[in-house]
Amino acid sequence: MSSHVPGFSALTKPGLIPGFRLSKDRLITIVPVAVAAAVSTYLVTRYFSGQSGTKSRVNQTINKDSPKVVHSFDIEDIGNKVAYCRCWRSKKFPYCDGAHAKHNEETGDNVGPLIIKKRNA
Repeated sequence: MSSHVPGFSALTKPGLIPGFRLSKDRLITIVPVAVAAAVSTYLVTRYFSGQSGTKSRVNQTINKDSPKVVHSFDIEDIGNKVAYCRCWRSKKFPYCDGAHAKHNEETGDNVGPLIIKKRNA
């Protein structure tokens, strides 16, 4: 008893693609191999794209020899207003120099500075 696969007869018709004829046995072999190859390629690509590299790191240059980058400031030393960098690209880090604008344009991100103002007493 043979099963009917819709559209299969079109693949085996002579003249569909000149010099190309696909039998049912070959189709049964080719389809699972092609599906396995596609799934394998997808999984390998997902695995390697998930690996952390220098491109995926937030901090690419600041105090790389330190296990954790920490900055502390006294509120009395701030003045009336200060802007702190949150994109890690500022040449004046930890202060903002506007480098986030270029970072946002290149990556589609929307990061901006942390701005702290003193209230007028």
